[in-house]
Amino acid sequence: MNDPLSAVTLGDNPIADIATRFGFMIVDGALATELERRGCDLNDALWSARILSESPQMIRDVHRAYFEAGADCAITASYQATREGFQRAGIDAETADALMMRSVTLAVEAREAFWLSHEQTATRPRPLVAASVGPYGAFLADGSEYRGYAGLAIDRAGLAEFHRPRLETLLAAKPDLLAVETLPSLEEALAIADLLETLDARAWITFSARDGDCISDGTPIAECVRALDGRPNVVAMGINCTALASIEPLIATIRSQTALPIVVYPNSGEHYDPVTKRWHAATEVASSAPADLADGVSCWLAAGASAIGGCCRTGPEDIRALAARRAQPAP
Repeated sequence: MNDPLSAVTLGDNPIADIATRFGFMIVDGALATELERRGCDLNDALWSARILSESPQMIRDVHRAYFEAGADCAITASYQATREGFQRAGIDAETADALMMRSVTLAVEAREAFWLSHEQTATRPRPLVAASVGPYGAFLADGSEYRGYAGLAIDRAGLAEFHRPRLETLLAAKPDLLAVETLPSLEEALAIADLLETLDARAWITFSARDGDCISDGTPIAECVRALDGRPNVVAMGINCTALASIEPLIATIRSQTALPIVVYPNSGEHYDPVTKRWHAATEVASSAPADLADGVSCWLAAGASAIGGCCRTGPEDIRALAARRAQPAP
């Protein structure tokens, strides 16, 4: 028997397909946060990518936990995985590529095992696997993804040269799409958009933002969206790894510039200090800011969001709360 929702995963824009049929797509939560909760030490330049070698079953289990909680899409453990980063840790290029491909395989295996055991085709879509492509700043491991690359000797051509091998490697493992995420720079987004066309790959592109108007390097989000709108292989745009209070105005601006699906997966509400590499409670929070992901759903959907999930410091309980909100009857 054919899967009645096969179109959800096989359409030209699976995010739009899921959002149309189910109200919005539920993205998973933070992989690293859940790995740490389960006992992994991620105090390393490779971050969660190190666990691909040390404890792959742990990553598979976390993906499964998010599917069980209600996620329609898993983001792989490849955010900080690059040949350069692995080589800096003493891992050769061949092994590095194998580990990057493993990140996709683990998510796919978790998805297939979950789907086979549940067969919830009437109530939810068959989940997607999005291969994470973190920014150049993630490789630097110095917080650049939260401020941009001013003063660094790298241009669009250099960024393309950096990203191309990992895109090719991840695509060889056959994810449903790429999650190009936490970009602090429009130049980096344009470099990757060019590569997507060359490689005939589809991806969402999400930026990190400093406030409700601009991405991390200070470029207005409206300018970023206008520059990417119409690129044939960019299937969605949005924001991740950003404070809850900034999400609604960012969505509204993005929606004013594009008809593409909008993907948002903010942090839990805490503030990350890239110097000390510690999270701190926000000192000033607007009274209108959502308390958590589930609290923000209504206003984010009203502003134009198509997919909602969580980034740093969120976990399966946050995703379960999103799924519960989606299951509620429409008012």
